Amino acid sequence: MPSDDELKFTRNIGIMAHIDAGKTTTTERILFYTGKSHKMGEVHEGNTVMDWMVQEQERGITITSAATTCFWHDCRINIIDTPGHVDFTIEVERSLRVLDGAIAVFDGVNGVEPQSETVWRQADKYKVPRICFINKMDRIGADFEMSVNSIREKLGANPVAIHLPIGSESEFVGIVDLIDEKAIVWEKSGSGEEYKTQTIPDDLTQWAATKREQLLETLSEFDDGFMTRYLNGEPISPADIRAVLRKCTLDLKITPVLCGSAFKNKGVQPLLNAIVEYLPSPLDVPPVVGHDPERPDKEIICTTTVDEPVAALAFKIASDPFAGTLTYLRVYSGEIAVGMQLLVPREGKKERIQKLAKMHANSRQEVQSLRAGDIGAAIGLKFTATGDTLCETRRPVLLESIYFPEPVISVAIEARSQADQDKMLQALERLQKEDPSCRIRRDPETAQMLLSGMGELHLEILVDRLLREFKVQANVGKPMVSFRETIATTVAATATFQREIAEKKHFAQVEFELSPGARGSGFQFQAPAGPILGMTDEYLRAIREGAREASEVGALAGYPLIDVAVRLKDVLVRPEEASAMAFKIAAANAFRESLRAAKSQLLEPIFKVEVVTPDEFMGNIIGDLNSRRGRVSGMDPRGHSQVIHAEMPLMTMFGYATDLRSISQGRATFSMEFFEYAAVPPKVEQDILAGMGRV
Repeated sequence: MPSDDELKFTRNIGIMAHIDAGKTTTTERILFYTGKSHKMGEVHEGNTVMDWMVQEQERGITITSAATTCFWHDCRINIIDTPGHVDFTIEVERSLRVLDGAIAVFDGVNGVEPQSETVWRQADKYKVPRICFINKMDRIGADFEMSVNSIREKLGANPVAIHLPIGSESEFVGIVDLIDEKAIVWEKSGSGEEYKTQTIPDDLTQWAATKREQLLETLSEFDDGFMTRYLNGEPISPADIRAVLRKCTLDLKITPVLCGSAFKNKGVQPLLNAIVEYLPSPLDVPPVVGHDPERPDKEIICTTTVDEPVAALAFKIASDPFAGTLTYLRVYSGEIAVGMQLLVPREGKKERIQKLAKMHANSRQEVQSLRAGDIGAAIGLKFTATGDTLCETRRPVLLESIYFPEPVISVAIEARSQADQDKMLQALERLQKEDPSCRIRRDPETAQMLLSGMGELHLEILVDRLLREFKVQANVGKPMVSFRETIATTVAATATFQREIAEKKHFAQVEFELSPGARGSGFQFQAPAGPILGMTDEYLRAIREGAREASEVGALAGYPLIDVAVRLKDVLVRPEEASAMAFKIAAANAFRESLRAAKSQLLEPIFKVEVVTPDEFMGNIIGDLNSRRGRVSGMDPRGHSQVIHAEMPLMTMFGYATDLRSISQGRATFSMEFFEYAAVPPKVEQDILAGMGRV
C-alpha cells in the first residue's frame, strides 16, 4: 500500500506545444537521462520511442498521445507526450483532463504559436500548473526575451525566468541558473550527460542580476513573509526561493520559464529538476469531485488515498494487435486490483478487471494493481468508452467526462467487395472507439458511409490506418466539408401520434417552439417550468430524445442542426394510452413540422489561419486570402518575417499548402485551427445546394 511519501514523490505530467516545437525530442532526452532508454531517438530518423506508430515515424509528427514512466532523484515521473498538430487536439484535451502538471514547450524562434494558445487554454480549463521550456535556443533567430514576452502578451500568463541562455544560435552553450546564481555549461559535442557548473560569465552578470531581482520582486508579491525579508534586505536562500516559487506555481499565479536545446542535449537535466521541484504531486492537487449517477445535484469528493472506494477515469482507448483493447486509466481514489469487478455508471454494467499494465509507449509491463495517483491501462474491458468512470458498486460516482469537438470534414468510403464490407465496418467502429473526434455515419440520401474528422491530415491518418493496419480494401472519395444547419426564425408546431400496435392503443401529443440559439450553444432543450398532469420523467426523456434525434437531419441539405433552442410548450397525456415510444415519435414529428416552417440557414466551419511570410510576399498572400473569402484580422512582425492573422472558410482552404508554396517560393508557412461555425453567404449557399441537387 503506497504511503503519502510515495505519492509525494510522484509526478503525472504532460508535454504540450505547437507542432514542431520539440516535444517528442525533449521526451526522448528525458527518457535517456533518466535511464529509461539507452539510445536517444531522433524524430527525423523515425526511431523515437514515443512516436511508435508507422504513420508518426513516416511524417515525423506525434499523432497519438503516448504514456511512459521514468525516475529522477527518487521521484517517479509519469509522462504523456501529446500531439502538436491542430487535427489531434482531442489527444491533448483528454490527456490534460487526467494530468496534474504540464511542460509547455515553445520554439525559441517563434515564441507562442497558434496551437500553443489552444493547448494553453485547455490547460487553463483544467487548472493544470505548468512550467515553460523555451526550446531550440541553438537555432538562427532564437530570441529568449521575445519568447518570454509572447507568453505574457498572447497567453495572459505571468512568466518568470529562472534560467537565462548563455550565448545564442550556434554559440548557445548553456544556461544561467538565477536561483543558485551559477552557470551550467555543456560540451558542444557528446550526449549531454556531462556538464560543468561554474561562475556566471562577466558579460552576463548585469543581465542575470537584473533578472534575479525581477524574480524576487515577483515572488514577494505573493508571499508576505518573503516580501518582508526582501524589503529588509535579509539574505534569501535558494531553498526559500524554490519553496515560494513552488507554491505560486501550484496556485497558478506564476509560470517558471526555463530554456535549452533538446536536440543539442542542453538544458534537459535542469528541466527534470524543475519537474520535481515545481510541478504538483497527486497530493498537491484538489480532490476530484464527482456526482451521484442517480442524483446529479449530489457531489461526491474522491480523495487521493487507497483507503477510499475506487474512482477512475478512462481517458483513452487503444487497440493492441496482441492484447486487444487497452483502456488507459487515471486512478483518483482507491486501488484497482486484478480480479475486481467495477461499475461503469453510464452503461449501468460491470467490468471484471482481468489484466492491468503500466505503459511505456507501445510496450507494457503487467502489474497486479493500480493505486490512487497512478496512470496505467486495463486490458480487455468490453463496455468502457473514452470519458467513462469506473467505480465500485458501494459508492457509485460519475466523474466529469471529456468534451469532444464536432468533426468538420468528411470523406465517403466504400468497401471494394462484399467480403471487405464487414471487415471495414468493424475497423471503423474500432477507430471511432479509439478516437471519439472521428465519427461514422451513413448519408440518408446516398446511403454512402461517411468518415468525418478534424482536418485533412486527421482523415488521411484514419484512412491510412484503415488500409494498412486493418488491411481493408476500400475506395475513398475526396474530402468534403461537414456543414451544419440552423434556423433564423422562431416557429411553433404540434404533432400527434395515435396508433394501435399489438392490440394496444398508443397516443401522444406534443407542441414545440423552435427558436435560434446563440452561436456555439448547440442543441438546447427546455422543459415546462411547472408540472403537467400525467407527465412522467420517462416521457420527458423520450420527448427530449425524439427532438434530439430529429435534429440530426436538417431541412436544407440533411446536415445536423446546431444552435437551436427547443421549448416544450404543451403535452397532452392520456394515461391509459401513453407510452415512451409514442412521445418520442410525436416529439420527432413536432420537431420536423417546426423545422419545415422555419427559415433554415447553412453554416460552414471557419478556421483561424496564421501565415508566417517574408515581407516581399505579404501583398500577394493577403490578396490570395481575400480571394478565398477570408477576413484578414491583423498583422504583426516576428523577427525578419510578418505574421498574417485571418479567419477563413474551410471549404476554400483545400490545397492551400501547395498554393502558398507557389506564391512564396516555398518560404512561407501556415497553421490553422477551428474557430466557429458561421452562416454561408446566400450566393455561396445557393451554389452548394445546387451542386447537391437541392435547388
